[in-house]
Amino acid sequence: MSTPTLIPTTKPKRSGIGRILLAVLLGLVVGAGALVLFVRHATKGVWDEVASKVTGRSLSIDTSLPTVVNKIQRLQRLETVVYNMDKVVGGTRENAYLPDFLAGDKLLLVVHGQTIAGIDLSHLQSSDIQIHGRTIHVRLPQPEIFATTLDNAKTRVYSRETGLFVAADPNLESEVRARAQQDLQQSALADGILDTARKNASATLTTMLLGLGFEQVQVS
Repeated sequence: MSTPTLIPTTKPKRSGIGRILLAVLLGLVVGAGALVLFVRHATKGVWDEVASKVTGRSLSIDTSLPTVVNKIQRLQRLETVVYNMDKVVGGTRENAYLPDFLAGDKLLLVVHGQTIAGIDLSHLQSSDIQIHGRTIHVRLPQPEIFATTLDNAKTRVYSRETGLFVAADPNLESEVRARAQQDLQQSALADGILDTARKNASATLTTMLLGLGFEQVQVS
């Protein structure tokens, strides 16, 4: 019986060519990823020009006047500032012949309310916008008060004094509330709420237009 002969084998050494090919492949993948990121983010100035030459594409942003007007008008009533105020407002009913402790009616109301102001961009016209290349100038409509309201949850009667001979007037509180609402709006106007509304609207619109691709934005 013959004994099988074992033929020794040697494990082939890993070729350096495989490593080189792997390194080249990884380099290509990383380079392609970097190129994609560069092309996507190179949208301004000299980098846009470089990206255009590398890829053969040009930055496509619709900055035509009708498109820009439409995008701005979509903002419609742009609320840009809220003015809050707390105050005590009083109201009285007096009798021409009897003293207050007999026929008077006095009410003190603790009022909390707010006034909202902004700019109604639906009033914007094409003539209010001038575009020269990547520069745009926008003339805003006048700022305005959108609403003045009282917070019923925080508005309450502080005190009520009624004369001995009369009942509490059910309309007095409503009248005091209406006057408080007017006072709140007048205080907001005196504190410059409309100027603040214009400044805030200008900042918001500038950010939006820069995002559309304009490089210089002027809002007045």
